[in-house]
Amino acid sequence: MTDRHPHITTFDCGISAIDTEYARPMQDASHLIVEGGRGAFVDTGVNNSVPLLMAALQQRDLDPGDVDYVFLTHIHLDHAGGAGQLLQRLPNARCVVHPRGAPHMIDPAKLIAGTEAVYGKQQTQEMYGTIQAIDAERIDIAEDGQRYELNGRELQTFHTEGHARHHYCLSDPTSKGVFTGDSFGVSYRELDTAAGEFIFPTTTPVHFDPEEAHKSVDRIMSYEPEHVYLTHYSQVGNLDKLAADMHQGIDALVAIARANANAEERTEALQNAIFEHFVAGLTDHGFKADRDTMWSILNIDVKLNTQGIEVWLDRN
Repeated sequence: MTDRHPHITTFDCGISAIDTEYARPMQDASHLIVEGGRGAFVDTGVNNSVPLLMAALQQRDLDPGDVDYVFLTHIHLDHAGGAGQLLQRLPNARCVVHPRGAPHMIDPAKLIAGTEAVYGKQQTQEMYGTIQAIDAERIDIAEDGQRYELNGRELQTFHTEGHARHHYCLSDPTSKGVFTGDSFGVSYRELDTAAGEFIFPTTTPVHFDPEEAHKSVDRIMSYEPEHVYLTHYSQVGNLDKLAADMHQGIDALVAIARANANAEERTEALQNAIFEHFVAGLTDHGFKADRDTMWSILNIDVKLNTQGIEVWLDRN
């Protein structure tokens, strides 16, 4: 593997966001936490992202052996697809996974099958490559409230299962931050305006649970963070407002789902309704761009949210 030059955004308290170059620029971030010459990654991107993560270590003057942890907030492949390959290059790192996710990182057959059910075999291979299993001896189970030390810096995992039942967040009191995976939604930097960040929930297949999603937002806020670090995409603040936006967004998606549950062309109706919801929100947010630009940024989320909502509708 040839290491490539990564796009890195550097924050205080030893935190960096690395663009994993998944899907499009600044769509998916891995975060690197550095404390006194020791490192930890939070989420990894996909196999093709691994060279970027290794190059980021080099830029921070860290060797592969200086990484103690790879925290996987959940095992969706845009967050964890590169973990097996990354662990092969980090001799001392432990992989920290939710108890429901750990079996699927040890034996990824069901994880791959589930992804193929969403994307198809060919697209799954093109997007994610061959998923490498992780040796069970290198996995730590992220129990609810589990504490980890990174060279004296305390980190704590806590379960947030509204987006996926195998999801946790990582509290970092040193930075007054929480690494939220997908439990505090999606906020792309291209959509920032003078009004601040635009945020919305992500309801990707197959575990969307509105009640648990609300609880997850509240639980994240109970840690009183000043910032949260999203995988899509990185640091956001003004959290009281964004938490309220998340609650409203969860309720809006549920309302859209119910309004279109019996539509003749349900998938198309849901996609159209979700996109129009985003367009209206962005217009109110002061985002100055045409609908084609909005679609180019949001089409992945529109389609995945539709799939997740359809699974939820069928289950209920």
